[in-house]
Amino acid sequence: MALSGIQIYKFLPKTNCKKCGFPTCLAFAMKLASREVELSLCPDISEEGKAALETASRPPIRLVTIGSDSKKVEVGNEVVMFRHEKTFFHQPGLVLRISDTEPQEVVTSRVSEVAAYSVERVGLQLSLDGFAIQNKSKEAASFVSCIETVRAKTDLPLVLISDDPGAMGAGLDKTAKSKPLIYAATSDNWDKMAELSKQYQCPLAVYEPQGLTELAGLVEQVNKAGVEDIVLDPGARGFVDSLSLFTQLRRLALRKSFSLLGYPLISFPGEGAETLAEEATLCAQHIAKYSGIIVLDHFSPAMAYPLLTLRLNIYTDPQKPMRLEAGIYPINEPKADSPLMVSTNFSLTYFSISGEVESSRWPCWLVICDTEGLSVLTAWSAGKFDAERIAKAVKQFAADKVSHQRLIIPGRVSVLRGELEEELPGWEIMVGPPEAMGIGPYLKQRWAG
Repeated sequence: MALSGIQIYKFLPKTNCKKCGFPTCLAFAMKLASREVELSLCPDISEEGKAALETASRPPIRLVTIGSDSKKVEVGNEVVMFRHEKTFFHQPGLVLRISDTEPQEVVTSRVSEVAAYSVERVGLQLSLDGFAIQNKSKEAASFVSCIETVRAKTDLPLVLISDDPGAMGAGLDKTAKSKPLIYAATSDNWDKMAELSKQYQCPLAVYEPQGLTELAGLVEQVNKAGVEDIVLDPGARGFVDSLSLFTQLRRLALRKSFSLLGYPLISFPGEGAETLAEEATLCAQHIAKYSGIIVLDHFSPAMAYPLLTLRLNIYTDPQKPMRLEAGIYPINEPKADSPLMVSTNFSLTYFSISGEVESSRWPCWLVICDTEGLSVLTAWSAGKFDAERIAKAVKQFAADKVSHQRLIIPGRVSVLRGELEEELPGWEIMVGPPEAMGIGPYLKQRWAG
């Protein structure tokens, strides 16, 4: 049975030493109770306390790190079935599969393209997370050569795919310091793969397609061999079977506290798809339900951008909207007589507006009010985007930037126009378009001087 924070606190040293990274032992106990941290963060707990709390405080899904400290992917450590219950913490890593049978120039080109790919979304840089190198040739020399070619172009995390412990050992000799994920231990080779995992201190994927009972049994053997950082592959590849099995595994870990299956998952959407569109769709399903590492077989910016955006949306804390600092933001190098607009500090709203203004080539000033990260209509309905706040922000941030007294407000809150004219005497309050895409035509038609 799960213990409360107060029950856990009784077993802690109560010194508030902060060695665990939290200000007090009680704060650490609360995190343990919600299974967001591990007991090992407390260096001073007694053996009695450790024995009492080790099982109760173990995260239901183990946190596994792939890659080195400078470039790494952390997966697992989730505590809810659904994002709206609390939040999802560690977004799945998206990696591209490279085969050691591909010509070196093709490998170099694909790795360079993916490593260089980055797109900005709400002020964040989104990109793929690494590469999966498959020993398709079944030859250790080809496998090692491919690893070296990839490593020459990037230091992103790797997944090494081979069912041959000899080839895997040769590959690990070249890149073990970067802590790649070893894929995979099976019923035929688990003992040798477990030895490699311990020897090189790398996480190990366990593959067992025969059923969850068999998968749990194989994990138990790997555990007894001394391997703790495990990633699961139950063998599901299609839409229905992967949704069903991944959901069962999540429920067993969270609702039943079944520790043998309390590990992050790896998926291969390309193996369950017949077309590129199906691979992208299946990948989207795996992002939402509940993969930790997703191995893609194809890459294109048109495919990557929506998947990365979906991942960002799902793994954003729903209780803490992405927000900007309040202030005034110049767009396209505005001057004192350039248009002045106002909006909220919800990041998506800002970047929608700024993107449209940049495309229109109009130089503008954009005043951002602190609305606690809420969008325009939501903030207005909550009383956080009213005439008083807008007027205060304009006076605080725009007074020394513009030489005119004309302010454009969002079309969705046109009802604020009269109140703003009272709050800003002498100002002309202009009602802008209801959607960001209308800003360019609006400025062309309505702004003069």
